[in-house]
Amino acid sequence: MHSDDRRFWLLTWTTYGTWLPGDERGFVSSVPQPEGPQRRHNIVGTPYDRHKPSLLRAAQRQQKHESVLLTHAQAMALLDQFHETADHRGWRIHAVAIMRNHVHLVVEVAGDPPPDTLLRDFKSYASRALNDRFGRRERWWTESGSRRKLPDEPALIAGVRYVRDQHRPLVIWLNPDSPATLTSESAG
Repeated sequence: MHSDDRRFWLLTWTTYGTWLPGDERGFVSSVPQPEGPQRRHNIVGTPYDRHKPSLLRAAQRQQKHESVLLTHAQAMALLDQFHETADHRGWRIHAVAIMRNHVHLVVEVAGDPPPDTLLRDFKSYASRALNDRFGRRERWWTESGSRRKLPDEPALIAGVRYVRDQHRPLVIWLNPDSPATLTSESAG
């Protein structure tokens, strides 16, 4: 399906102010521990923190700007920009899901660039496009995001299926030429 110098990533990031530390849906952030310094519960397969109302209230007080919930028009502009960014960088998008408060993107890249670079490029060019078209905002996105390497074809197919099956998306896009999309559609 692909040569050994290709890597696949599932990138996820949230809009500013919509998924804060303390959220009842769960979160990954440093939290105080009764027995010592703060800890971050972010090991795959282990429980993560959820529903800490005092932490949520503190995070809300620290917000410098209002929360961002995307519109359908903004999601369409983002989709166009993601494709433009990928084309410019020589990357291949396999799947995109844009919801009101977060984005999932499966991308294929040559070599093994740092995943922070992938996330930074998609988010920064997306911010620029949104600012140009919908008015300038100081922050569209939260800092950082999730960068999960999809190490093999089954993981790629699972990643595409995960993106495809998002609940209440504004936009879903699947690459019709992706072997993962074809396999995912026939299996799902």
